[in-house]
Amino acid sequence: MSPRKRVKVVIVEDHTLFAESLELALTFEGYDAHRVDLPQDPHSEPSSEAKLTSLIMRSQPRIVLLDLDLGKHGSGTRLIAPLARTGTDVVVVTGSTDQARWGHALHVGARTVLPKTVPLGEILGTVRRLNYGHSVLDVDERERLIRAWVGQEQDIIETRRRLAQLSRRESQVLEHLMDGLTVGEIAKLRVVSEATVRTQVKSILAKLGVSSQIAAVSLAHKAEWRAA
Repeated sequence: MSPRKRVKVVIVEDHTLFAESLELALTFEGYDAHRVDLPQDPHSEPSSEAKLTSLIMRSQPRIVLLDLDLGKHGSGTRLIAPLARTGTDVVVVTGSTDQARWGHALHVGARTVLPKTVPLGEILGTVRRLNYGHSVLDVDERERLIRAWVGQEQDIIETRRRLAQLSRRESQVLEHLMDGLTVGEIAKLRVVSEATVRTQVKSILAKLGVSSQIAAVSLAHKAEWRAA
């Protein structure tokens, strides 16, 4: 019996067609592969980290192919550390091109990250190398991606510090801008003059160190900020 037949591979992916394609390809290669059916009831609450981890580990996989975006169940990143602690090799297969997210996944325990744009053969090759105990990611590349994540985290901390300097009214104006309102619409909503709102916007831009409303809104979104 091929050693691959003893290797269990679980696919955690909310796109059914992609998951089924991986399952078929891995099964054809001789692996014991299956995908996890994530709860899809739109009226149910997103599954907790513990519940999803338990669901994945039920078959005691050797390797898990994990997407970073699991629809209503949120980020797959939160599952990497608990899976890695069991000794499972986690390979992230993602549609995200954000290398800081890749770095975060590696930091918390993923063995490597593969974009969904790679040929199917590259995914199969990665599983094969893990099966035989070979390296699947260059050390320098791993460190580069983790540094990208650390740098982004530091930028977010600095952005949140600047956002905390906004006054209550400035925070409310920025939140309106994030919701897509114009200066004129904000003025009508708050029953003030447009000149007053423009002055508040000018102060927001100065405190955030940006030159446009679009840049201010982008920073606030990246920091996952909302007015208190």
